[in-house]
This record gives sequence, structure tokens and C-alpha cells, in this order.
Amino acid sequence: MDGPSGSGKSSASKGVARALGLRYLDTGAMYRAMTWWMLDQGVPVTDAGQVAARVAEPVIEVGTDPAAPTIAVDGVDVSGPIRTREVTNAVSAVSSVPAVRQRMVALQREVIGAGGIVVEGRDIGTVVVPDAPVKVFLTASEDARAQRRARDLTDDPAATVQVTLAEQARRDRLDSTRTASPLAKAADAHEIDSTDLDLDEVVAEVLRLAKESSL
Repeated sequence: MDGPSGSGKSSASKGVARALGLRYLDTGAMYRAMTWWMLDQGVPVTDAGQVAARVAEPVIEVGTDPAAPTIAVDGVDVSGPIRTREVTNAVSAVSSVPAVRQRMVALQREVIGAGGIVVEGRDIGTVVVPDAPVKVFLTASEDARAQRRARDLTDDPAATVQVTLAEQARRDRLDSTRTASPLAKAADAHEIDSTDLDLDEVVAEVLRLAKESSL
């Protein structure tokens, strides 16, 4: 399941995984973990050369239980720290570095293995698992996505809807125009607009697609 920030990928993917009894992988959390580590180490995230030089250092471990997904860096749980605005605003720069994507895709494919998993991200259907039996591109209006993101950042009073909308537009532009694995809808992906749908409706639609594909 691919799509831009705030489209509802995480909640929908976890819901589908639980319904089908499958594992779940949030690839965005992996890029956020790498970004968090770079920031924590004082690496200038806008310097692609310095980011690439240290990409092999952090040990990133991800859990695939949809009821309680985990993400750790060097043995430390970073599930909270990776969701801050600082990480959110830096992750596009880090994830655009080819060396970062090369390492992350290798790790993701290792976790995915033979399948039996719901994977969410930006380039899953186009790069990571191009032969996936079911591909979904989940989107929503810019306003709906910004409102959802702002609600997720309630601990940051500066994260108003208008501020979030501007930061979201910047991230969309970076994610869609980067050279390495840009955000894009796979040619054979089913597009779902979640603007006017609640979570249960999105999950139900994905389950219908899965059933049609005999999963």
C-alpha cells in the first residue's frame, strides 16, 4: 500500500493485516528511524554525502505484529521519537539519498521474505515488491491529510493545520520528484481516495480487492 503522508496508510494497513491474519511492515518507520539516528548523531541531513557515508552504521530492527508494531535503533525503542515534527521534516531529505534507499529496500525485502504480509510505504508497488499480488495507492485531499497529520501531532502546539499543510506540500514535492524511487502509483495499483471514507470503509475496500485476488 503506497500513498502520501496523511492518506491513512498505517491505520488501513494494520487493519487489513489483522483481518487477514498477516504480518505488517511500516517501511516509513524504517526511514524515520534512519533519519532519527542521523539527527541524533549530528549528521547534517541535507548533506547527501555525509548521510551516505554513515548509512551502514545504525542497526534497525522492525517488528511485524500489526497489533503492536515495533521499531528500534541499536536496541533502543524509537517508536515515539521518530514521530516528531523534526524527524517528519527531515525524513524526505534522508530518504532521497540513494545509499539510504538501497539499504532500506534490502532490509525490507528481507523482512517481507516469502510474503504473508501487508506493507506500506511510498515505493512498495513500484520498487520494493513490484510483483505483489495486490497493490493499493491510497490518497486523500490535501486538506484532509493535513488535518489528520495535525491531529497526530497534538503534543506540538506549533503543528497547526496551516503549518502542517505547508510542511506536507514540501514533503509531497520532495517525495514525488526525488531521483531515487519517487512516490508514484504503480501502473497496476488500485487507487482509493480516502477523503470521505472512514477507516472501516477503507479496510473493507482493500479486503474486497484482496478477496478478488484470491488472497
